[in-house]
Formats: sequence, C-alpha cells, structure tokens
Amino acid sequence: MKKGIHPENYRMVAFKDMSNGDVFLCKSVADTRDTLEHEGVEYPLFKLDISRTSHPFYTGKTKLIDTAGRIDKFKTKYAKAKVKAQEAKK
Repeated sequence: MKKGIHPENYRMVAFKDMSNGDVFLCKSVADTRDTLEHEGVEYPLFKLDISRTSHPFYTGKTKLIDTAGRIDKFKTKYAKAKVKAQEAKK
C-alpha cells in the first residue's frame, strides 16, 4: 500500500439513528462534536438520519409520506400553463 494516503486517526465512534434511537459502534475517522455514553464508555457521536434499522429496504416496512399537497400544487401549476397555451392558440 502507498504510504501517507490513509488517515491515522481511526477510533471507535458511536453512530446513532435519530429516527429510532438505535446506536451502533464502528471504527471511523468521521469528525464529531458530540459524545455519547454507551455501555459505560464515552464515545464520539455521529448522528444519522437513517440507518439499516430504519431504512424501508432493510426493514421491509414502507413509510407513508403525505404527498397530496405536492400533487395538488403540481396540477394547479400546469393547469394554468395549459389554459395559457390554449389562449395563445386562439
């Protein structure tokens, strides 16, 4: 391996899934500001929005997302464009 291209500061870091509170430990060089006490030991904390314990692909559960507002907004936006196009043809 080439010398001097790999980071030297590997350490155990606690990764916390903020959606369900799951914590797992892994060696990492990720920059962290917070710490977390896990099983009596304090680790640097890296917060995750989603992980293997909350991602629908791994859990098999789908998350219902309310998109009705976005769909209505899309329809009204392009309905106005359609009316303008028809008026331009006249």
